Amino acid sequence: MDKLVLREDRGHVARLVLNNPDKFNALSLEMIEALADAFRAVAEDRAVRVVILAATGKAFSAGHDLRQMQAARKAEDGGRGAFEDLFGRCAVMMQMIPALPQPVIAEVQGIATAAGCQLIASCDLAVAAEGVKFGVNGVNIGLFCSTPMVALTRAVPAKAAFEMLVTGEFVSAERARELGLVNRVVPAEELAKETMAMAEVIAAKLPAAVRLGKRAFQAQRGLGLADAYDSAGGVMCENMMLAETDEGIAAFLEKRVPNWN
Repeated sequence: MDKLVLREDRGHVARLVLNNPDKFNALSLEMIEALADAFRAVAEDRAVRVVILAATGKAFSAGHDLRQMQAARKAEDGGRGAFEDLFGRCAVMMQMIPALPQPVIAEVQGIATAAGCQLIASCDLAVAAEGVKFGVNGVNIGLFCSTPMVALTRAVPAKAAFEMLVTGEFVSAERARELGLVNRVVPAEELAKETMAMAEVIAAKLPAAVRLGKRAFQAQRGLGLADAYDSAGGVMCENMMLAETDEGIAAFLEKRVPNWN
């Protein structure tokens, strides 16, 4: 069997590719574990400054593997233990994305539904091809997308998220951009090029500053205003103490390119 997640490195950018197109890159237990392993590897790789999460085939991801879930119902407990394990493992994997030291950009080439949409909402940034559709449409088969809801409601306005969740209707790539689920919508033939261009812009920044910045961004999101400023202020101080930051400021004032080598 081919690897479920491929890794392609280009300079300081690691491109992770979901690689089970025949099953629409469904988030089976095996795919979830493959993604978790890939995230652990890039987290420890100091050469990687940006991560791109892409996919092969017609779908970015169709969400959880419904056949696998139905098979679990044959257990004596009706599948309860298997479902708890599945959703627990998936939650851990999803939380690895904002916890990664590197920014993660979703490169969305095909339909993204349910937990597949959750995967995109969990990423820091997203670029989508024209014509891509997004949905959390489990409600159409009697399964409200409660776990995808967690990431979705942190990426788009509450009323828009609830409309998607309760109607099960798809939104276009353009509407997803308006809502903030994706950052850019580009022609399909330009998708990989445009995503890599964004990644390379970020990778050219001071790595220590970007890592500190991502950590600070995630930390302050759930805090009240005063606590958020306290948290961010501490990170600013930490950032200012870096020798590379001193060099960057000096270079700016002296109108030259910083020497971060």
